[in-house]
Amino acid sequence: MEDNSSVMEDNIRLTFPKSERLRHKSLVDGLFADGKKKFDYPLRMLFKTWTEEELRDSFKVGVPDRMAPLQVMITIPKRKIRHAVDRVLLRRRVREAWRLNRRALREVIDCNPEIRLMGVALVYMADEVLPMERIEGKVRKLIAHLSAAAASGTGAMSVKVQKHPEDHNAGGADKGGKKE
Repeated sequence: MEDNSSVMEDNIRLTFPKSERLRHKSLVDGLFADGKKKFDYPLRMLFKTWTEEELRDSFKVGVPDRMAPLQVMITIPKRKIRHAVDRVLLRRRVREAWRLNRRALREVIDCNPEIRLMGVALVYMADEVLPMERIEGKVRKLIAHLSAAAASGTGAMSVKVQKHPEDHNAGGADKGGKKE
């Protein structure tokens, strides 16, 4: 019984239910159109918060029932990872890292009455399959950043985009190496 209580501290289950998946088209479109970005190789994170009024305006009929205050979508682009088995493996790794480490962010969102919903998109940007430890470390770092931003209020959610030093396209050159 002791082991079970340590896993379910504060009655927060470590499952990943459907209500925590960002899947409504209007929310996904709003996230990609107006969301803030944070890059920490190999993940790019887009995030946006909605107030109750903004959420109501996002839906024609009304806000669906059982929407969790923190929703996430995970994307592994086919252009970066060609093999489906590798995309599935990476999606599972990112999802597992998120599932195990989201608790601090969820607590901050629950304490902030201005935030009705926070949508997060995690996009895998590396060309290779990286180990779970590295992915989990980056997800933890991104969650810590989101927690700090959400704790300071929705107005402070702006972020500087960080470039990875291995980013070959950082100088404005296209893939052919020529400047436009």
